[in-house]
Amino acid sequence: MVRRPLGNHHDGADTLLVTSHTPGPDPATADTDEDTEEDTKKDAEGDAEKDAEKDAGELRALIMDARFVLFDFDGPICRLFAGYSAAGIARELVQRLERQGLLRLLTEEERRDPDPQAVLHAVDRRRRGSEVVADLEERLTQGELKAVTGAQATEHADDLIRTWSAAGARLAVTTNNSARAAHEYLVNRGLAGCFTPHIYGRTRELRRQKPDPYHLNRALRAMGTAPGAAALMIGDSPSDLQAAVRAGVRFLGYARDERVEERLRTAGAETVVRSLEPVLRMLPVPRGRT
Repeated sequence: MVRRPLGNHHDGADTLLVTSHTPGPDPATADTDEDTEEDTKKDAEGDAEKDAEKDAGELRALIMDARFVLFDFDGPICRLFAGYSAAGIARELVQRLERQGLLRLLTEEERRDPDPQAVLHAVDRRRRGSEVVADLEERLTQGELKAVTGAQATEHADDLIRTWSAAGARLAVTTNNSARAAHEYLVNRGLAGCFTPHIYGRTRELRRQKPDPYHLNRALRAMGTAPGAAALMIGDSPSDLQAAVRAGVRFLGYARDERVEERLRTAGAETVVRSLEPVLRMLPVPRGRT
């Protein structure tokens, strides 16, 4: 504050109080800022709508062109180990090797791996085609068959399979799980007729599992078609995507959570759905159904 004398013609000192002043926002400028924020928001919403329309268009193109549909099993069709521990099966395989004096076939890290498929493949790399591998593969198959009883259907999968089949599409299962386990699950759900006999799963030739396109090519040949726009693979792992690419088949990723979606997109998947419902909605309703 500054005190400045005004003169000496009054009794007592007269002063003028001068204080610092911070000007308030210019109303015109404030309005401009609000308009800019609103425009930015509208632009973002518009971009999101365009992205959603683009995604829907890409999904529609995949679905409407598909005449031969290859499903992975554990993931797109069901959660095989929803009620039975895959890690428990992995431990059983390791314990079996230990009882046979063959624990040396696994590293310390591999012995702790919760994925029984990883344990099986680790042994196969060191004893390819051996009786040891055949024994472990059968043990894994038995574990998967037990898991079938507690498997949880993927939401909308049953309706999607039935509707697609009724619409005239040819369906197949191409899985790294046991074909016996996949078939038993489909029988239990009343879906086997939509796929039989085209259920292709793990054999003792483990090198032919996905990402190798062997099972995809088997399915395509058996259904009387070749790779191309009419064939579609639905999977939930990078190995599914890689097998589809190597087989010349278009790919639709299914991700039940954000982690799976990120893994698929990082691997190069262009179209990924978090639910099978939009796929089901895009299918034509077969005659006689409403």
